[in-house]
Order: sequence, then C-alpha cells, then structure tokens
Amino acid sequence: MLALLIKTFLVQAFSIPSSSMENTLQIGDRVLVDKLTPWFGSEPERGEVVVFHDPADWLAGEPTPDPNALQTVLSWIGLMPSAEEKDLIKRVIGVAGDTVECNKTGPLKVNGKALNEPYVYPGNTPCSDDDQGGRFKVTVPEGKIWVMGDHRQNSRDSRYNQSDKNGGMVPVDEVVGRAIVVAWPMNRWGTLPVPDTFDQDGLQARSSAAAALSVAPQGLAVAGVVPFVWWRRRRTAPAETR
Repeated sequence: MLALLIKTFLVQAFSIPSSSMENTLQIGDRVLVDKLTPWFGSEPERGEVVVFHDPADWLAGEPTPDPNALQTVLSWIGLMPSAEEKDLIKRVIGVAGDTVECNKTGPLKVNGKALNEPYVYPGNTPCSDDDQGGRFKVTVPEGKIWVMGDHRQNSRDSRYNQSDKNGGMVPVDEVVGRAIVVAWPMNRWGTLPVPDTFDQDGLQARSSAAAALSVAPQGLAVAGVVPFVWWRRRRTAPAETR
C-alpha cells in the first residue's frame, strides 16, 4: 500500500529500454520520476529529463513486452513500469514561446542562443544534417514542449515526428513527471540535474516566482525518494544477486 501511494502521488520507477538517452541513461537503468511537482502547477523546464505518455504513436511498430505474473504485480504497486503503458523519456529542449532551431550539424539554438551540450552522446553532432527532421526551426506553442534524446543520431524524438497531430511537440498534459534519480543499478546511482547550458543569460524567460514553484515541491519529492530507494534496495538486492 505504501508503494502504491508513493507511485500515485510522489515517485514512480521506470526502466530504460533503449539507447536514445545514452550516455546520460543506459539500457536497463531504473529511474525515479517525480510525480509530485506537477500537482503544484509546475510545468517542465528546459534541460529536464522527463517521462511522458506516447503523444501520437511515436512507438508504433515497437514490440510490446509480455510480463509474467510477478512483473504484473510489481508494476501495479509501482516497483516496475507497466508493460501496457507506452511511455518515452527525453530531454526538454524548448518550452512554450521558445524558438528552437538547428542547421546542418549544429549547434542547437534556443531563442538564438547556442547550447553547449556536454551530455550529447560522444561522437554525435548536436543535430543531424538530413531532410527528415534533422534540420529545423520551430516555435513551441502554449501547452507544449519540444524534446530530444541525448543520443542525437539514435533518437526518434520531436524532430522526426513533426508530421503528427502535435507537430512533433509533446503536450504538457502527457508528461508523467521529471526523472530525478538513477536508482539502479547501484554503481550508476546519481541525480539528473539541469545542465548549466540552460542557465545562460538571455535564455531563461520564467519569473523568479515560477522558479520557486518548481524547486520547492521537487525538494519534497527528493526527500521522499531517499527512504523509498533504500527500502527498495533492501527488498530487491538479495533477489537480484541470486
């Protein structure tokens, strides 16, 4: 019951199934997603890694997992992601009112400011020089976000879904929450902070009041994550080492 309440109101565990966010997130990583902050009216911010429901069949054609009985129970109480939920994880690049653009291989620009992106997969360029979506200039409408994977040459993100009903944008209402912690495996434990490049002068447009709104609830979520992760490790570590 405690895990169910945590899953519903505080945090939920998700497993990373693909390489689209490497090297920030690896296949098999378990991340904890803050579901508390949106209850306070906060919306996704640039640079955050967020989980969201498939907005317009981005996952069409992808194989559907076939969980066993134990996995079904664990997903119901929030200790594993549900196989029936089609969710994705990407980094927020643009929010409402932003102009996001990229020409040839980059750099990626937001509101005319070039982003220094150390989180991009080694060897990748910030953008792809192709005519399927790699070169673009878009303005993000109200209630939407523009997302991209850190493994730029291996991510079917907003760039390559511009022909869908949302123009490649993700409706804010479809965002489950922000991924804040890599909780498993133990040797990859760590937080997922917003990179400094998103704090540069002239890029941020939000008010200090809005900033305070997004930070305060997140602190509560992190406070709740620590005992939850500790409890989960105590419960699962013996089973996983057999």
